[in-house]
Amino acid sequence: MNNKHTIIAFVEDKPGVLNRIASKWRQRGFNIESLAVGISETPGLSRMTFVVDGATTDVDQVVKQLKKLINVIKIVDITDEDMVSRELALIKVSANPPARSQIIEIVDIFRAGIVDVSKDSLIVEITGDEEKVNAIVELLQPFGIKEMVRTGKVSMLRGGQVSASLDEEEPVITD
Repeated sequence: MNNKHTIIAFVEDKPGVLNRIASKWRQRGFNIESLAVGISETPGLSRMTFVVDGATTDVDQVVKQLKKLINVIKIVDITDEDMVSRELALIKVSANPPARSQIIEIVDIFRAGIVDVSKDSLIVEITGDEEKVNAIVELLQPFGIKEMVRTGKVSMLRGGQVSASLDEEEPVITD
């Protein structure tokens, strides 16, 4: 059984908000497996997408506690909804001249891109679900990964559905 939960939160874009939210998860013994924060479509609000691992009842309790924080405008667990999730990774891989063509082949197969070239390395950019990113990392590993950064999962409900309407109490799910 998968206990990973994808949570979307709209929060005021103010110092300390991320720390307060992360502290609530820490207090309950949860590890945040993935966290992505950025500006939202609403000025003054940031959108947080985080993934936590835990029983549904425990996650629901923390979500209820987070709703009470003054800087949290909206928070919803979209785990069971039909969503699109993506992650971005930049991977600096050792690339001596003989290895370059093999690396370029792998990059092409994954529809990734090369965003920087130096005499001894390439930086690969890939966007996709966690499994796709993990797969290219595994294939590039034998060449020598010098450095890697991953954004963490960002998610949005499919179609006309809205993850967290700021005008509604619960997420707007339309069929």
